[in-house]
Amino acid sequence: MVREFELPDVGEGVAEGELLRWRVEPGDSVSEDQPVAEVETDKAVVDVPSPVDGVVEELRAGEGETVPVGDVIIVFRVEDEDGAETASTDNTTADTSQQSTIGATAQPASDTQSDPEVTQRVHIPASPSVRRLARSLGVDISSIADSSSGRITKSDVRAHAGADPATQDRSTQQTAAPTQRNREAASAQSVSPAQTGDTADRETTVAVPKARHIAAEAGIDLDTVPTDEQKDGEPFVTLEAVQEYAKAQQQAQKTDGEALAEGAATDDPARPESRKPYNGIRQTIGSAMTSSKYTAPHVTHQDEVDVTALVDARSTLKQEAEEHGTRLTYMPFVMKACAAALKKNPQVNASLDEANEEIVEKQYYNIGVATATDAGLLVPVVKDVDKKDLFEVASETNEKTQKARERRLSPAEMRDGTFTISNIGGIGGEYGTPIINQPESAILALGAIKKKPRVVEADGEETIEPRHIMTLSLSFDHRVLDGADAAQFTNSVQKYLRNPNLLLLE
Repeated sequence: MVREFELPDVGEGVAEGELLRWRVEPGDSVSEDQPVAEVETDKAVVDVPSPVDGVVEELRAGEGETVPVGDVIIVFRVEDEDGAETASTDNTTADTSQQSTIGATAQPASDTQSDPEVTQRVHIPASPSVRRLARSLGVDISSIADSSSGRITKSDVRAHAGADPATQDRSTQQTAAPTQRNREAASAQSVSPAQTGDTADRETTVAVPKARHIAAEAGIDLDTVPTDEQKDGEPFVTLEAVQEYAKAQQQAQKTDGEALAEGAATDDPARPESRKPYNGIRQTIGSAMTSSKYTAPHVTHQDEVDVTALVDARSTLKQEAEEHGTRLTYMPFVMKACAAALKKNPQVNASLDEANEEIVEKQYYNIGVATATDAGLLVPVVKDVDKKDLFEVASETNEKTQKARERRLSPAEMRDGTFTISNIGGIGGEYGTPIINQPESAILALGAIKKKPRVVEADGEETIEPRHIMTLSLSFDHRVLDGADAAQFTNSVQKYLRNPNLLLLE
């Protein structure tokens, strides 16, 4: 039988995802839980696993396409309980329009639909665009006899709906890119009603709800959208027609803008530039940063700490860590120091519950590590840092930051943080003003460790020596914390970084 698989809810609050890559092709055998696609949401890139053992029958979405949660993206052919392959919808969550893509076999469609004993069916040969057209026209595609081409076409669907089968397929119309000599003509013709149908004296237009929604979003009057089709005696505008008309208007506006820009910059030399979409994870990061900056009054407390003993400790333990299969950086030391300092300064390990007008102090210590990736800054969270030893923290941090860089980090691995650390020193920075990762109340930026001359007192004498110095920049939410709170917390962190042996007592 055939199993239609819908795009699942891959994260809290996620309504859609961009299908980045198919890992399978029609005809491939798959096993349950085998990844079949990579989908990017506004939170992460996730693998979509197969729900069944079977064979890929059809891919319903293209790479690069944005798919709403709940839409069918792939169809599998699976064996029934007797081991025989049949073609029956096995997706109980699919809506009736999706179920209509499965049709009858040797018997006429009407007989198959009315006979509850008939279970042997085959897949109707039709492309996704044909199925969408059938749904928009309210046509049961399983009731259409195969066309001469062996596949159901849009003309077949329109003919079955009582429309003119010769109507041009609007979904394949393209607005030609105008040259410099004909931009003005292209601009005028791109929205001409004569291209696609009559709009004269229309007062009412029939359209499916989604077409009306898209028209409203684009500011289009449905009565102005050209059409030669009718439904129940009234002019009928398809979803494709509305989309094409909106596209034509946007192209015309773009052409006019380009013409004006070219006219204004005729004497200017060409300036090379490139553009890329501002969407997905990058857009989500931007929205979160904007919300944080304009919600929480940010203040940044800056200081420096002598970490010469920390450099020595890390050098001593580095070989031991490698023998345990762990790469030891300075970050695990800082994470442990922050967890210990948060215990002594619980007001920093807090969040503001604005709805209930409460400050919530957390008694758990989940440290996020801001990680630079190709998609932007992601923050994997290591939970219960206070309960794990140095090597455990190092191993988990390495694993999660690597997953972040490879865009394999799940939304669950970025949730429930109570405090965040950002290492700007990794690229040579010293001081910064990091933006708080809300709903947390503070974030610590680490500067590069550099050798600097410092006055050192020993045996009552002062000498100038080269010392390893790290800079610290603590941004905090001034609604929750005062400057004294930030200074006390930073002093606690400094104490553990100056003498990392104190971490053994925690």
